[in-house]
Amino acid sequence: MGPPSSSGFYMSRAVALLLAGLAAALLLALTVLAALYGHCARVAPSELQDCGVPDAAPSPPGEQDQSPPTRKPDPALEPTVAATPDSWRPPGPWDQMRLPPWLVPLHYELELWPQLRPDELSAPALRFTGRVNITVRCTAASARLLLHSFLLDCDSAEVRGPLSPGTGDATVGRVPVDDMWFALDMQYMVLELREALQPGSLYELQLNFSGPLYQDTREGLFLNVYTDQGERRVLLASQMEPTFARNVFPCFDEPALKATFNITVIHHPSYVALSNMPKLGQSEKEDVNGSKWTITTFYTTPRMSTYLVSFAICDYDHVSRTERGKEIRIWARKDAIANGNADFALNITGPIFSFLEDLLNISYPLPKTDIIALPVFDNRAMENWGLMIFDESLLLLQPDDQLTEKKMVISYLVSHEIGHQWFGNLVTMSWWNNIWLNEGFASYFEFGVINYLYPKLPRNEIFFSNILHDVLKKDHVLVSRAVSTKLENFTETNEINELFDLFTYNKGASMARMLASFLNENLFISALKSYLETFAYSNAEQDDLWRHFQMAIDDQSEIVLPATVKSIMDSWTHQSGFPVITLNVSTGVMKQEPFYLGKVKNQTLLAHNDTWIVPIFWIKNGTTQSLVWLDKSSKVFPEMQVSDSDHDWVILNLNITGYYRVNYDKLGWKKLNQQLEKDPKAIPAIHRLQLIDDAFSLSKNNYIEIETALDLTKYLAEEDEIIVWHAVLVNLVTRDLVYDVNNYDIYPLLKKYLLKRLISIWNIYSTIIRENVAALQDDYLVLISLEKLFEAACLLGLEDCLQLSRELFKNWTNHPENEILYPISTVVLCYGIALGSNKEWDLLLNIYMNNTNEEERIQLAYAMSCSKDPWILHRYMEYAVTMSPSIFNERNIIEDVAESEVGRYIAKDFLINNWQAVWTTIIGDSHVYNRENCKYRFTDHGAAAVFQCHVGGTPEAYNSSQITDSEERKSEKQKPKCQDSCMAMEKHIILCPLSVLPLHIRM
Repeated sequence: MGPPSSSGFYMSRAVALLLAGLAAALLLALTVLAALYGHCARVAPSELQDCGVPDAAPSPPGEQDQSPPTRKPDPALEPTVAATPDSWRPPGPWDQMRLPPWLVPLHYELELWPQLRPDELSAPALRFTGRVNITVRCTAASARLLLHSFLLDCDSAEVRGPLSPGTGDATVGRVPVDDMWFALDMQYMVLELREALQPGSLYELQLNFSGPLYQDTREGLFLNVYTDQGERRVLLASQMEPTFARNVFPCFDEPALKATFNITVIHHPSYVALSNMPKLGQSEKEDVNGSKWTITTFYTTPRMSTYLVSFAICDYDHVSRTERGKEIRIWARKDAIANGNADFALNITGPIFSFLEDLLNISYPLPKTDIIALPVFDNRAMENWGLMIFDESLLLLQPDDQLTEKKMVISYLVSHEIGHQWFGNLVTMSWWNNIWLNEGFASYFEFGVINYLYPKLPRNEIFFSNILHDVLKKDHVLVSRAVSTKLENFTETNEINELFDLFTYNKGASMARMLASFLNENLFISALKSYLETFAYSNAEQDDLWRHFQMAIDDQSEIVLPATVKSIMDSWTHQSGFPVITLNVSTGVMKQEPFYLGKVKNQTLLAHNDTWIVPIFWIKNGTTQSLVWLDKSSKVFPEMQVSDSDHDWVILNLNITGYYRVNYDKLGWKKLNQQLEKDPKAIPAIHRLQLIDDAFSLSKNNYIEIETALDLTKYLAEEDEIIVWHAVLVNLVTRDLVYDVNNYDIYPLLKKYLLKRLISIWNIYSTIIRENVAALQDDYLVLISLEKLFEAACLLGLEDCLQLSRELFKNWTNHPENEILYPISTVVLCYGIALGSNKEWDLLLNIYMNNTNEEERIQLAYAMSCSKDPWILHRYMEYAVTMSPSIFNERNIIEDVAESEVGRYIAKDFLINNWQAVWTTIIGDSHVYNRENCKYRFTDHGAAAVFQCHVGGTPEAYNSSQITDSEERKSEKQKPKCQDSCMAMEKHIILCPLSVLPLHIRM
C-alpha cells in the first residue's frame, strides 16, 4: 500500500476509539500535573518540600536550537516560583555542586533593607528585603541560568540585554523569564528563559528578594542583642564566608567569581550603616506607614569574592586614627569606647598595616578600614575587605589590663586578619580546597608582625608553642588530611567548613615557614610580591604560587635546590602526616618514615610509598652546618658521624623550621644526654625544648623506649627556661597519672624524682610571685607556661605550692582588689577550696552568685568542684540539679566533680540515685549514639565524661573515667556496643542506673 494522500487518511473505528481513549487519559494526566504545578508555584519557596517541576531536560551550553519549556505564560505576568526536590526534577546542572561556566558576574548593584528598629528587640520574625542587579557576561549559549540563592524568597526576576556597548546600562532588549524555581538541596535559583543568551554579550539580571534575620546563628545576616549604657540594644552584622552570601542575596557564590559591588543599605535613622567601602552619600525615604528611613550608599568596591561582602547596622561609637592617609576606625559598644577598651587595638592596627605594606611593597588598596567588635561572634574574627568583624572579647582590652598574654591574643588576631588583606582578599584561592593559601600565610605572617611589635620575644619558641606543638600532636598519615586537597572532595558547605581546621592554619603556617627557611628572606618575599602582583584582584592555585617561587629561584644562582619548588612542596602539601627523620650518628645514615600514632614495633602499619623531600638544617657541637636534603627514603651523610669525644653531638632541624620529628640511634641520644648533664646551655633553649618534645612523642608512639626520653630529664635541676619545663610537665604530670590506681606504684617514684629537680625552677617563680608579681606581666613565655608549673607542683604535693595557694586565696578573699595573677588563678582557686573548709566554699559560692562575668563564673564554678569533702560535692551537684540553668550548668558541674579522685565516686553515686532528674540536661547532641551504626561522640572535660546510648528507646548512662583526650573513640575495644549497654570495658566505669540492669565497675 502506498502512502496516504495529502488530502486525508483512513483509520478503523477500533483504532480511533483507542486513540481517543489515550488522548483522554493524557489530557487528564496533564490536568493533574498542571494543578500540582500551579499549587507549587503559589507556595513560598521556603515551604516547598514536596513540589516539583517535571520538565524537559536542560539545554546544554551552545545548543540554541532546542525547544524552550512548553509552558508559555503571558510575558506581562511575573514568572512563577517553585522549588523542586531532586527526586522530581529532570537531571541537569542543578544536580552539580559547582556552577556551570555559562555566566561570569562583573558587577552587582545591591540594595538591602533590614526591617530593624531600636524599639523592636523582641520582634519574633524580623525580615529584610532587597534587590540586586547583576551585570554578567555570557560565555556559552543557554536558556537556563543558575545562580546561588538559599532561604530567600524571590519576588521577581528579569533579564535585560544584550547591553549596548558604550551606553552604560542602556539595553537593546529584554529576555523573557518563563519560569523561576529553586533547587533547594544545591542552593540554586534557576531561571528558565524563553530564548538563549548570546555568547560574548552582556546582560543584567534584576532580582527582588526577601529573607529572615536570625539571632541564633552567625550565618548570612544575623542579630546581636546586647546591653550598652544600661539599655538592651540590637545590632545587625554579616558573615558570608564560606558560602553564606547566598543567604543574603542571589549571587554567584564561588570565590573565583569576583566582581565589583555598589552597595546601598536602608536603615533606621538612629543607626549607623557600615560596609566594605566608605560612605558615598545619604538620603531619606518614607515607607508606606509614614516611617522615615535613611538610605546610605557606598563607593564601588574593588573586584572581590562574594564571601568578603560585609555589612553592619549598629548604634555604636568609635575611635579613629589615620595611617598613611587612610582612616582606621574601631567600632564598639559606647561604654567600651568611653572606657578606652578599643584604644590598644587602634594603636596597633595602623603600624601592622604599615609593616606589611613595607614588607611586601604593596599598598593596601582600600581608602579606609573599619573594625567592629560584636558582643557575640562565633567565628572569632573575619577579614572582610574594609570592614573586619571581631568578637569583642578578642579585640577589646581593659585599660588597666597590663598582661602581655591578653595583648598578645589581640595582636595575633588583628595581625592575622590584616594579613588576609593581601593573602585572601587581594589574591584569593580559586576554590576552597586551597584555603591554606589564605589561612596558612596569614597565620605565618602573624609571627613576623609579632616579632616587629615585640622584638624581645624569642621568635622560634613562640612559633613552636603557638603553632607547631598542637598540630604535631594531631597530625599523622592515618587520620589527618593533606593541606591541599582534591578539588572534588570539598564542595558542600559542611565539607568546606571542615577545612577551617588545625591543618589549614597551623600546618599551612608551618609549610610557609619551612619554605622560607630554605630560601633566604629576600628571595621568599620577592617571590610572594611577584605572586601577589600577578594575581591581584584575581584568583590563584597552589601551582601558581610554586611557579613564582621557581621563577625567583631561576633568577639567581646562590641557592640550589634538589628538585623544583613544586616537587619539594607538593611532597608536603599533597599528602597527610609528616616524617620521622632518624639519624644513625655512628654510620651517618639518615632515613625517613611516616609518623604513626601508636606505631607497632617492627611492623609497617600502612603501605606508604611516597617520601618527603626534606630540608635538613643541623648543628654539630653548637655550630650551624650547611643545609642538606633527604630526598629519598635513606641517605648517607658522613659529615654527621660523631667521634667518641664527650663534646661531639649532632642535632637535626635547626630552630625546628622543618615540619618533622627527629630520632637518633642510641649513641646519638646518649651523646645529647651527656651534653645536657655536662653543660645544658651549650644546647640552645629551642633545641632543649625540641629534644624533650620529640623524645616523649616518639616514646609514646613506640619509636623509642620511655627510658630514652626520661634520661633527657636528668639534667632538669639546672634548667631555668620555663618553656622547657612546660614541655616536660605536660608529658609527665597529668591527673590520670596521679589518680589512676594502675599508676599507684609509679607515682611515688615519679613524684620524688620530679620534685627533686622541680624545686629550683619553682623557687625562681614563687619568689617573683610573692615579691614582685608585676615583673611577670611582660614575659609572654612565662605567662603561657606558669599555670602548668604551678598546677604540677601542687599536684605533686610540693608544700610550698600548697602554702602559696592558701596565701594567694586568702589575700584575694580578704582584699578582692588584689587580683590573683591570671595564668595561675584557676589553680589557686581550686587549691584554695581543696585545702579549705565549707567556710571557703560558701564564700566562693557567694562570689559566684554575684558575679556577671561569664569567664570568671566558669572559673569559679570549676574551683568549687575541687573540694575534698564528699558532702560538699554532693550538695554542689544538688544545687546544680535544683537551681535554674541560668545559675549553674549542671552537666559541666557533674563532669568537673568527676575529675577528681574523690569526686569520681561521688559523681557516680549521685548519677545512679538522681539519673531521672539529670539525664536530659546532662546529655548533649554530641553525646548521642545512633543505634543503627553505633557511632558516637562525647565531649571530654578531663578525667571523666558522661554520655548516653539509646537502646530500645531507653537511655543508659556511661561515665567514662581514664579518658584524657576529646577525640572520637574509634577502636572496637573502646567503643561501647549499643546492643550491650552494660558491658564492662577496660579502664571504664559503665553506669546502668536502671534497676533492672546490673552495675559493672572495672578500673
